Amino acid sequence: MNNILNILPDSKVSTDPEDLVCYSFDASGLQASPAAVVWPKNTEDIVTIMKYAYENNIPVVPRGAGTGTTAGAVPSHGAIILSFEKMKRTLEIDTENLSVLCEPGVINGRLQRELELKGFFYPPDPASMNFCTIGGNVAENAGGPRALKYGVTRDYVMEIESVLPNGAVITTGVKTAKGVVGYDLARLFVGSEGTLSVLTKIRLKILPLPEDIVTLLVVFKSLEHAGDAVAQIVASKIIPRTLEFMDHESIAAVETFKPVGLPKDAEAALLIELDGNPSAITKEADKIVDICNALGADVKMAEDEMARSKLWEARRSISPALYKIKPTKINEDIVVPRNKVTEMLKRLRILSVKNNIKIVNFGHAGDGNIHVNIMVDKADAEEYKRGMKLVEDIFTDVLALGGTISGEHGVGLTKLPYLKMELSKTEIEIMKSIKKVFDPTNILNPGKIFSP
Repeated sequence: MNNILNILPDSKVSTDPEDLVCYSFDASGLQASPAAVVWPKNTEDIVTIMKYAYENNIPVVPRGAGTGTTAGAVPSHGAIILSFEKMKRTLEIDTENLSVLCEPGVINGRLQRELELKGFFYPPDPASMNFCTIGGNVAENAGGPRALKYGVTRDYVMEIESVLPNGAVITTGVKTAKGVVGYDLARLFVGSEGTLSVLTKIRLKILPLPEDIVTLLVVFKSLEHAGDAVAQIVASKIIPRTLEFMDHESIAAVETFKPVGLPKDAEAALLIELDGNPSAITKEADKIVDICNALGADVKMAEDEMARSKLWEARRSISPALYKIKPTKINEDIVVPRNKVTEMLKRLRILSVKNNIKIVNFGHAGDGNIHVNIMVDKADAEEYKRGMKLVEDIFTDVLALGGTISGEHGVGLTKLPYLKMELSKTEIEIMKSIKKVFDPTNILNPGKIFSP
């Protein structure tokens, strides 16, 4: 591995212990030390590293900002970490063709702000948008609150330049609005968790900014009524751009951590946002108010941008607020059909009471994506074991309701033990065969998604 210090300048590579520690973990809490950290500045640097790794059979783990929660960026033994923090340029904003070309290290939130200055926006908005990178978003097929109306990352990826494990550079996808020549390899790379190729340039579709936005905060005394409201809103042919859910425990956690005036005795709250033509969304907002009032809810409308930002700050504060409850958070991101959200929340409540472990739930009620947080103390071995057992119980209920065990976070290492609960042996073997075509020596992020 010492040879790696000779193939790139000192400013681009390190084996110093302090650097190895900094890149040994991600937001999953799992940790393993890499053999080296490389900070490429361009595609040519990545080609150099991949050729070296391929010739010497050294594992390589691409890394964005480390905000992933399934250990996708945790290095395998003896791996080189490829950190993209120096590849952070927005290369082109093409407003005529509604696209943007950027490097993988561009921060999602920074890109959003850059586009807004020109009157455009990139819809996928993960909760970690002010920290997470576009490359990481593509690797995990990240979603976010706006996914209900606008879709997830894969719906915006047009073209990808990437480097294969042997150092070959390929460009997949198209610059145009349409293109169906051959297999859609660009779409295959989306959500592949860095196991097939190393992304170096990404072209994304962008949209004009909506004319106006209306934000509603709806507080319920009944969990069931909150679920009914979601179903009735969608059934009334209204598709909000966001339809976010917070349960009693998440409301209480936020009010303790960063108060915004939510009643701590509320059973549930919905954060609903509409965008588009002012007159149209005003009518839609009135319909939503009528639906929620009929269910006994308290409805408030954000009066200005400051009030709206404060509500979203509360929503994005849930995750850090949970650590006030317990020091360890077992975080899952299940998805069920939207008409099964209330049923799933009831089952989660039963599991919580039965096991005497607090389960805090929030997420994207509009598309059935619930972020389930099992709150335990890892230092208490017995409690932590019961918490981990709950994961399998929860996944069993999710699949019984026709759902999936991950909507945004991917598989990585943490969900690997549960893969066979959802996927058949044949499906897994097909995926492994695809991996082998792109990465025959298994050096790209080995051990993630499925075991060799």
